[in-house]
Amino acid sequence: MASGDIAQITEALAKTHVGEVELSYKGRGLKLDNAESVKEIVQKIEQCQGLQSLRLEGNTLGVEAAQAIAKALEVKRELEQCHWSDMFTGRLRSEIPPALKSLGSALMTSGARLTHLDLSDNAFGPDGVRGIESLLKSSACYTLRELRLNNCGMGIGGGMVLASALTECHKQSSAAGSPLRLKVFIAGRNRLENDGATALAKAFKLLGSLEEVHMPQNGINHPGITALATALKHNPNLQVLNLNDNTFTKKGAIAMAEAIRHLQCLKVINFGDCLVRSEGSIAIAVALREGLPSLRELNLSFGEICEAAAVVVAKAVQGKADLEKLDLNGNCFGEEGCEALREMMETMNMEDLLGSLSDDEGEPEDDDDDDVNDEEEEEDDDNEEEKDNEEDAEENGVNGTKDVIEEKEEPYCSSELRSFLMSPSAEKLISLGAKRIQLIEQQVDVSDASKVSEVFLKISSVYTDEPEVKQAIFESTDALLRKAFSNSHSQSYSFITSLMVNLGLLKSEDKKIKNVTALPGHLLALEHAAAQEFFPADQAGVLEAFVSRRKEIKIFEDNIPGFFSI
Repeated sequence: MASGDIAQITEALAKTHVGEVELSYKGRGLKLDNAESVKEIVQKIEQCQGLQSLRLEGNTLGVEAAQAIAKALEVKRELEQCHWSDMFTGRLRSEIPPALKSLGSALMTSGARLTHLDLSDNAFGPDGVRGIESLLKSSACYTLRELRLNNCGMGIGGGMVLASALTECHKQSSAAGSPLRLKVFIAGRNRLENDGATALAKAFKLLGSLEEVHMPQNGINHPGITALATALKHNPNLQVLNLNDNTFTKKGAIAMAEAIRHLQCLKVINFGDCLVRSEGSIAIAVALREGLPSLRELNLSFGEICEAAAVVVAKAVQGKADLEKLDLNGNCFGEEGCEALREMMETMNMEDLLGSLSDDEGEPEDDDDDDVNDEEEEEDDDNEEEKDNEEDAEENGVNGTKDVIEEKEEPYCSSELRSFLMSPSAEKLISLGAKRIQLIEQQVDVSDASKVSEVFLKISSVYTDEPEVKQAIFESTDALLRKAFSNSHSQSYSFITSLMVNLGLLKSEDKKIKNVTALPGHLLALEHAAAQEFFPADQAGVLEAFVSRRKEIKIFEDNIPGFFSI
């Protein structure tokens, strides 16, 4: 080999960097106030060829010091990772935005293409977000893969600015032919609340590339959770979802359950301390049963979940080969419930996967006086509609009749159906004759699961052993549920939960709902419906979990051979 060739190879190898070129001052606790204090750091940056990662976390940086470092970074085109968390301890909040603007401007000048930006634990508030706004919109962030802004105190305003910047970055990068494909987004403990979360949700929907989302402790209630759920459905590669210590309640949990159906790559779900409650946990369980084959961790701790709902959750994760932990601690099982859950996990050979239950809150009290009114502030816009519904219910019987019939003009008279629903009897049901099914299919509003549940219970309440009556009931309830379930699988879930609430098997967030006395006819009609092709088999399992744990219902079940055995 010629000496010239060897020289060329040697020169090429000298320019080749094996592994990541990183300069780290992590955790040194340096107080960097001015240019003199960062003289050594600046020299190291200038001398470091091919600098790819700069770690400044765990120090405290003043405006002048930031400007000096920024000057050195203006020529560092290869820089990809900026680990700058916990970098302003003891600084005035007014110092942080100009420091961030200097550093951001340097990155834009250098032509760097960032992949990682970590500014966590800096408590810079909304103004700090404005300090990085230009950077986030620039070409320096077109290649960003991880954005970490944990514990920055952004607030609602900062969340909106951040959302706008990400949206603009995606727009500009898409126009440049390489759309922003952010994979990891971390923004816990930022007081984003509903408006901040909703703004970010719009950006998430646009991105469609997220693989990890961590937004714990942000004061987000069901409107914000619902917005996030809607957006996350458009990120099919999502693997980690951490929304710990926000407030789902039933509405948020159901929305998130619907989103989970679209997120089959999920490995870690952390909805701990989110007040998903029993109704919400069942919705999540139904979604889990349908998919998520790679699920490793599920956290539904401290969610006011009852034992029967926990059983449904546990059954839903059965067969998840990669499952490592199921956390149901801090719920409302009671000693017997905890033991029953452990035994059930053991029968499924999953006892080692169940986390501690040491903080169980005990069985839920019947008295709701101590319940937190979690949704009062969230649902002001619904109050008038709810009042109207309640007044209708009071005018039309225990659970109402007028509102279960669709208000529309029909070419036939519905007075007989109305009469039956006002005061159900076998005679009235039989008297409807051949038009019975047509009336039910055309006039019952099946889009509202609670109304479907009410009509089902009214029809089945008149059950007798007379063949004509039995046939009329089964034909009527089949027609009702077949139409209701034809819309979506989630509709069948909504019906089941509404039914359990009406029968007193499940505690509802709506404290004004009045339970009905469970009758044999209710369970016999359910048994018949559960055996039909339109009734999802997994929903029968949900019913069984609750029925088997209520003695007053169990008495009837014991007298119905093969009940829920499908």
